[in-house]
Amino acid sequence: MKKIFLTIALILSVSTAFAQDWTPLFNGKNLKGWQKMGGNATFKAENGAIVGYSTMNTPNTFLCTTENYGDFILEFEFKVDDSMNSGVQFRSQSRVDDGNTRVYGYQFEIDPSPRGWTGGIYDEARRGWLNAVTMNKAAVDHPDSKAFRNGIWNSARIECVGTSIRTWVNGIPVSDILDDMTMKGFIALQVHQIGDEANAGKTVAWRNLRICTKDVEKYATPENTCIPQVNCIANTLSEREVADGWKLLWDGKTTNGWRGARLDDFPKKGWKIEDGILKVMPSDGAESANGGDIVTTRTYKNFILKVDFQITDGANSGIKYFVDPAENKGAGSAIGCEFQILDDQRHPDAKLGVNGNRTLGSLYDLIPAPTDKPFYRGGFSTAMIVVEGNHVEHWLNGVKIIEYERNTQEWNALVAYSKYKNWNNFGNHEEGNILLQDHGDEVWFKNIKIKEL
Repeated sequence: MKKIFLTIALILSVSTAFAQDWTPLFNGKNLKGWQKMGGNATFKAENGAIVGYSTMNTPNTFLCTTENYGDFILEFEFKVDDSMNSGVQFRSQSRVDDGNTRVYGYQFEIDPSPRGWTGGIYDEARRGWLNAVTMNKAAVDHPDSKAFRNGIWNSARIECVGTSIRTWVNGIPVSDILDDMTMKGFIALQVHQIGDEANAGKTVAWRNLRICTKDVEKYATPENTCIPQVNCIANTLSEREVADGWKLLWDGKTTNGWRGARLDDFPKKGWKIEDGILKVMPSDGAESANGGDIVTTRTYKNFILKVDFQITDGANSGIKYFVDPAENKGAGSAIGCEFQILDDQRHPDAKLGVNGNRTLGSLYDLIPAPTDKPFYRGGFSTAMIVVEGNHVEHWLNGVKIIEYERNTQEWNALVAYSKYKNWNNFGNHEEGNILLQDHGDEVWFKNIKIKEL
């Protein structure tokens, strides 16, 4: 009887697999159904595969489907030469910039470099990295456990169902994001621009491209809660975030939960809420001299804080924590540890301090952020601050850039040589308010959320 049930189950599973309606995107012979956009790199149909050849002095080049797709499951195999970077666009679109066609939208990253972000999701020509894979250790942490295998054919799967976008590399789940910016578009194969003549003529190849657009939800892979999910939908919490203990620190609409650092209420001027964005408005560049800093109405001890921010040219601001708003009675900003927000290229503060400890992402005036930090000029970047007891971390766009220990002899010595040397017990408070700084420059904030640990 047991064998009968096993046989029936096998038959059902096989029949279900065959019932899935796959459509090939490549006929194995020529590039019918595809069109080239962007640069002048070359694509050829060779030995049952589409092969892209890198070319000097040309921008990113894309081979795009002539059809658009909304909800789908896409599978393909890919192989890439060393030193090449590539990707597969999906739900993508095009625009004309200065007379040139520019492809933009979601991209499944192909990355053979030691960084190992293959399967990550990049928003080409728009917002940058949506999921850089740095939090998914099964995909990138150790060479023996990486999903991607260099020098051979790799399999890939992309599932787009509504606002859910997920990727797999060689059967290993890599990315899981929620986003609603673009719900339909073409699929495209990328040959990345190159700056080194030694890489001219190197290749990236794709084969066995097939897509399912019918009953997509039925055939979608069950949710895997073991890998991180990134919610890119502005000022919302996903079901997983709620279950995991995350809360919105700003609701995207009102001033609830915030007040002026030196006020009982929210400032009457200097701050503006517009289209789901909290904006500190420009004045004269002075520190906390217009609307003034704003702080949370309650204090926090151990937490993970995420804040999306966008700076205007030459802007200065900051995210502070362990703040006691009553501590500074004089001019200037409230006192606390600061994740610096700064236009390093255009603001003079970047050249002050010691060894760059006043640059973007730094623990202001104390610990410098690395110069190769991932920052998205012209768009939103994500700051994350992790506090567990005395251990603190700064993250920028999914990459850890600073970590330190408070309440130690080394910490106190560091403070003693900083601008905070005269503030009693600086940075060692058990808890404090969280602050967004008014430094007289226009800076935008959204997706402010916190998880208490």
